[in-house]
Amino acid sequence: MTTKLIDHSVPLIRAVVIHPDGRSDSPRLAEERLQEAVGLAAALDLDVRGEEIVRVRKTTPATLFGSGKVDELAALIRAAEAEAAVIDTDLTPVQQRNLEKAWECKVIDRTGLILEIFGRRARTKEGRLQVELARLDYERSRLVRTWTHLERQRGGTGSTGGPGETQIELDRRLIADRIVRLKAELEEVRRTRGLHRKARQKVPFPTVALVGYTNAGKSTLFNRLTGSEVFAKDLLFATLDTTQRTIRLPQGRPAIVADTVGFISDLPHELVESFRATLEEVGEADLILHVRDIASPDSDAQAKDVEAVLKQIPTVEGKTRRVLEVWNKIDLLDEDARETVLGHAERLRTQGEAVAVSAWTGEGIEPLRETIAGLIDDDPESEVTLEPHQGEALAWLYANGRVTGRETDAEGRTHVTVRLHPAALGRFERQYGEG
Repeated sequence: MTTKLIDHSVPLIRAVVIHPDGRSDSPRLAEERLQEAVGLAAALDLDVRGEEIVRVRKTTPATLFGSGKVDELAALIRAAEAEAAVIDTDLTPVQQRNLEKAWECKVIDRTGLILEIFGRRARTKEGRLQVELARLDYERSRLVRTWTHLERQRGGTGSTGGPGETQIELDRRLIADRIVRLKAELEEVRRTRGLHRKARQKVPFPTVALVGYTNAGKSTLFNRLTGSEVFAKDLLFATLDTTQRTIRLPQGRPAIVADTVGFISDLPHELVESFRATLEEVGEADLILHVRDIASPDSDAQAKDVEAVLKQIPTVEGKTRRVLEVWNKIDLLDEDARETVLGHAERLRTQGEAVAVSAWTGEGIEPLRETIAGLIDDDPESEVTLEPHQGEALAWLYANGRVTGRETDAEGRTHVTVRLHPAALGRFERQYGEG
């Protein structure tokens, strides 16, 4: 049992979480969606005092819910002494304003909640730029005439000046200008990423991208594969910024592994667009590891949500997208379920489709590494003969290719069978000669 220490010097905001059932195309169960929303609220350090599933058969344009349900939920909010209501769907600006008036509390919709979490978690300059761009895009449509500072400003320099532009128009213009500047900065980030990619292609290691539903264990798996210490916690969106490391696969084959931002159902389109530069790493990858929480009762529905986001990410021209499912958290399964999952995964592993692991305990990691090596090992095989004094050349082959055979003859020459990318083979021959 773990105990969560709460810093009482910072009072938590009391909140209720409401999931409007019937508002999403996701096949996930309403109960699971509600608990996910509660998890998102907890990730924002809200003190959840109440939670409710509300069936929405017909959307009311002004308030989303019917008038009777609005009054009923107002009573729930008052009973919980809540200062905020989290609505697990997207609201129009008018709906958000009207609900705040009816309930006399702050109303946060799903997109606003996720954006707030992303804003707190982004660490790198790129991450902060992406989140700010998404937030401004979201807020631009929410500048409504509800506050006194949005009154019309006086134009001209004297008391008889013209009406000038309204504060809301000024705010919109300032936001539009800021969005233009942010897009320019992100385009520079994208250009820099492209340069880094070209540099990596000169040392042509295959790339492996980790994707998955948030909290599926991607960062824990990344740490297990690479020996790194990337922040990993049982928390929605624990990490946002892409991290890359080089790993050694069986028989010495190097590869670059990238840990990316977690996906979620109904991921705000503002974030998909803003994180385009980051998600390009997925489109460029030679292999995608789709990490799934196989112990979750919602695992299949979560997988469909991830696949929906992947479809929005273009693949580099001429490259075939290869996906290997990693069924994580088998340590959380009961004995019967575990036996079923392991048997199914083993059949799929022989076809290069799925591997069952526990990133937490390390079980299944070696079979995963072997499967990764087999799927990305499509470089041509070369025969190289090295003289006894060419130890440096032999080390280069191990560092840059996959050595599949090695023999030493009576004269001390080493005969090496190695899989090398054609560009790497060319570099080897220029640097060390053909043998």
